Amino acid sequence: MELEPGSFRDRDSRVFYSAGDVYRELSQRGLEDWERLEQTELFKHFTHERRLVETERVDGESPNVLAGSAAGLLKHARVPFVSYAYEWPFGMLRDAARLTLELLSAAIDEDMVLKDATPYNVQWRGARPVFIDIPSFVRLEPGEAWPGYRQFCELFLYPLFLTAYRGVSFHPWLRGSIDGISSEECWRLCSARDLLRPGVLVRVWLQSRLDARHARQGLAGSDVKRGLRDAGFHKELIQANAKKLLGLCSKLRWEPAGSVWSDYSGDNTYDDERRASKAEFVRRAVGARTRGLVWDLGCNTGEYARIAAESADYVVAMDGDHLAVQRLYEELRREERDDILPLVVNLADASPNLGWRGAERKDLAGRGKPDMVLALALVHHVVIAANVPLADFVDWLASLGGDLVIEFVSKEDPMVRVLLRDKEDVYLDYDASVLEACLSRTFRIERRETLSGGTRTLYHAVKNDDA
Repeated sequence: MELEPGSFRDRDSRVFYSAGDVYRELSQRGLEDWERLEQTELFKHFTHERRLVETERVDGESPNVLAGSAAGLLKHARVPFVSYAYEWPFGMLRDAARLTLELLSAAIDEDMVLKDATPYNVQWRGARPVFIDIPSFVRLEPGEAWPGYRQFCELFLYPLFLTAYRGVSFHPWLRGSIDGISSEECWRLCSARDLLRPGVLVRVWLQSRLDARHARQGLAGSDVKRGLRDAGFHKELIQANAKKLLGLCSKLRWEPAGSVWSDYSGDNTYDDERRASKAEFVRRAVGARTRGLVWDLGCNTGEYARIAAESADYVVAMDGDHLAVQRLYEELRREERDDILPLVVNLADASPNLGWRGAERKDLAGRGKPDMVLALALVHHVVIAANVPLADFVDWLASLGGDLVIEFVSKEDPMVRVLLRDKEDVYLDYDASVLEACLSRTFRIERRETLSGGTRTLYHAVKNDDA
């Protein structure tokens, strides 16, 4: 039995894994809200569309011996790979916000409300979002405002504003703070001209003034709620707010001119012959045996992630270039793909274990190790650009436990010469013979192929049984 990271943040429920299944224990209050939700059209509709996690109540004693007695026990469908908002491209955060607002609007119609509005309540099946936090749905009390509004702004709206309006990446903000960006912080990053942009005047500037006033007056959340009830606040105001936010978020766009690697597929040293040979090598390697999970590291446009998906159950496609991953996501979204998950990940600074005792949000390997890793046209970036020793990189790949397709690009290749142009070449370990020696410690090289031109060699390495 394994507790789900972050499960202790909700006092009415606790999530844990047991024998590969996902369970959730409910308090008496949580059980009452679940029974109400289960009878709604909201639950039926969004579950049928697979935008709300498939959930059922199960009988019997909970296998979670650590949490003690519970009023009820739910079993959830499991998503293929957990990801976090600070790994999503802009479009994924925007679409997770839209799903949250659509669920809120549907909940209001059922006299329920979302008490939480955080991207950690959303996961992905490929490019399709799924809301996973069932206990977020609670009974809407008469005269109550939306309790998740501030959280929605701080973890969805303000990060989206900063990227769409200011060109500021939201990834370090969300990775650095589980509570997101406050209204005051967001406003400090805006200019007076930004007041003319949709949503900034009311959602940022005015909210920051209200927050400051409440802080000065020492108003608690209960005081604000009481004031709203006394003023005759009603659910139609929440509904109107949700619809305005949905329209606002839907119109947000992030359209930078370009990035170093987002146009790489059309500007590299591959001709048609080499591209075809590389594609066939990858297809043959991935298809050599059954693959559950494949990681494509440095995925760029996702060309080889798509090839891997032909034989694998699920592919996690990662790249450090935000724009490249954003473009890949938009393509996968249009295609309604549910087998390729695109993430913004810089391998030299990948997501670590975070949160309380480092257990709330796991590092990449802690969320599920792959059966195969693709590391194509990547080694020179890790070793030369990020200054990671070649042996260390191979050791990390080996620690993942799966087979490997890796491409070595020699120093004679134009792309490597670009990386070395303004640097002293002190990378004595960057050599094909060193790579092969490192691989031989834990892998068996099943196949190697040097592409035409002679500067790029592909390896299919199979993990030794005793490694």
